[in-house]
Formats: sequence, structure tokens, C-alpha cells
Amino acid sequence: MKIRSKMLLITLIVGIAAFFLGPVIWTPSPDIRPTPSQLPYLIGMSAIEALAFGFGIAFIIYGWPLVKQMAKGSKKGAGIMYVSLAWLLISWWPHDNLHIHNALDIGGLIAIEYAFHATLIGVGLVLVYSFFTIFKQASARVEAQEECPANQPDCHLTPAHP
Repeated sequence: MKIRSKMLLITLIVGIAAFFLGPVIWTPSPDIRPTPSQLPYLIGMSAIEALAFGFGIAFIIYGWPLVKQMAKGSKKGAGIMYVSLAWLLISWWPHDNLHIHNALDIGGLIAIEYAFHATLIGVGLVLVYSFFTIFKQASARVEAQEECPANQPDCHLTPAHP
């Protein structure tokens, strides 16, 4: 079975389980009473978040080798990107369920906002920094190849390391 198929299978199994377990783990607050017309939108978002959570678990299982390869030898950079990408995918499921469970407690709401929103902003910044670092390294390799074409065997330039 190909990795894509395995990831899809894990996404579906974990996502469906998360969808049904969310209200069991985090009992919805009795203060939240959606109207019948609002309920499909809430269920739809819950399904999307559960599937993102499932995909995040699949990414945790299979994504490390690809992230490590992309980081070109920077184990620290690869680890930070890997954790950031995983958090971007898996954090929505507990985040939304905690909102539904917590409802009107303002102290709990503040804790949820900082625990999730602040960390999501942080991982976004980490990923942008990682992108620019990888882009800069790739640009340096391209420049080095242009200065030392393959048809000149006596050229011994090495790519610049940012």
C-alpha cells in the first residue's frame, strides 16, 4: 500500500473516531443551544476539524522523513517545522471542542485563546522563517550551479551556505 493510501486510511479512521468522540470527551455546555438551521454548519465544521486531526495524525506517522529531507540536514529546523505542521493540523479538533465544552466561562475562554491562537500564530511565524531559510538555500545552490555549469568539469565552486 502506498503512503498516500495509508495516510488517507489513517485520516478517515482517526477523523471519524474523533468526530464521534469529541462530544464524549468534551461534553457540550448546556448553555449552547444552536437552532436547527445552525446545526448543520456546526456539524460540518466539526467534521472538517476531525478530518484535519486525522490527517495530522497521519502526517505525524509519515511526514518526518519528508520534512527532514526538505530541511537539508538541519535537524533542529526539521524538528521545529515538523511539530509546527503537526500542530496546525491537529489543534483545531481540541480547540473547537473546548469552546463547545467551556461555553460562557470567560477565564476558560482566555486560556483556550492563548493556548491555541497564540501557538498557531507562533507556528505560522516558524513556518514562514523555515520557508525563507529553505528558499535562500535553494537560491544559493542555483546560483552556484549557474557559476559552475556541469559542462565545465574543472570548475570546483561549492554552493554558498547561508
